Amino acid sequence: MYHEHNRTLQDRFGSRDLADRLVEKLTRDRFNDADREFVETLGFFFLATADAEGRPDCSFKGGPPGFARVLAPDLLVFPDYDGNGMFKSLGNIRANPSVGLLFVAMGEKPRRLRVNGTAVVCEEDPLLQAFDGAQLIVRVTPRFIFPNCPRYIPSVELAQESPYLPRADEQPGPPEPAWKSRPEFLDVVPPRRR
Repeated sequence: MYHEHNRTLQDRFGSRDLADRLVEKLTRDRFNDADREFVETLGFFFLATADAEGRPDCSFKGGPPGFARVLAPDLLVFPDYDGNGMFKSLGNIRANPSVGLLFVAMGEKPRRLRVNGTAVVCEEDPLLQAFDGAQLIVRVTPRFIFPNCPRYIPSVELAQESPYLPRADEQPGPPEPAWKSRPEFLDVVPPRRR
């Protein structure tokens, strides 16, 4: 889990034994029931990827609570929804499958869960039908799963879900964001895939 530069800093600040104990006691490579329940209550997470040269990218991924799902001890899936069309995260996954996911609860009981693993982007996945509005499915195989100290997480309550979340009963789909109708983008916005 640690490379020489992690170790150098751990030694500098006297935390090597603590770092090793955290791995020994908290890190695992399989999801448990508590992980599944936590992940599936959230409506967002943060996804870290890097391209083939190691240039990083971090993205916010949002959806209705439960849009990220733990389907097996060694499998987490989430849908890709219509976005800005840049495909930074998913393009990076195709070039470099190593990913980091950070799940955060910012309410009364703050909590974090980190998932590091490998991912694959699937176009013709049978799970597409299980997620309203999904255009692709991402499948993540965990390598390291570990809780992270929540002490700096602010208490933030969700006031309202995004009006852009896809919903089964909404035809032809959620509204387009206003920026897609600006003159400088209007002629290049692709039609939404359903």
